[in-house]
Amino acid sequence: MEDNVSPFFARSEFACKCGCGFDTVDTETLNILNSVRKRFGPVVVTSGCRCESHNAAIGGSPNSQHKLARAADIQVKDVEPESVYKFVDEIYPEASLGLYDTFVHVDTRSNGPARWDMRD
Repeated sequence: MEDNVSPFFARSEFACKCGCGFDTVDTETLNILNSVRKRFGPVVVTSGCRCESHNAAIGGSPNSQHKLARAADIQVKDVEPESVYKFVDEIYPEASLGLYDTFVHVDTRSNGPARWDMRD
């Protein structure tokens, strides 16, 4: 990976999907994702950075941590999101986590950890 931000991730994996060029990631968030990768194997970042307009276009929260490059929605092949969620919850109690049917939201917001379960 020529644009590495860690041994496991490239900066491009966190880029805003609209193509605007916003492509950074918070160091704390990246550390959590590195731990997930070491524990479970390859991690797919389905949503990283979001610019204001892309966040609005997809119906993201106006206060989304994605807009601050402090969040990532992730999937791990052949691993249930609940297992990833439980791992991060145990190792990083200060992280904010959202559990969804097909992915886990991880963020490092500064106003305390939040937890939510949006599964059907």
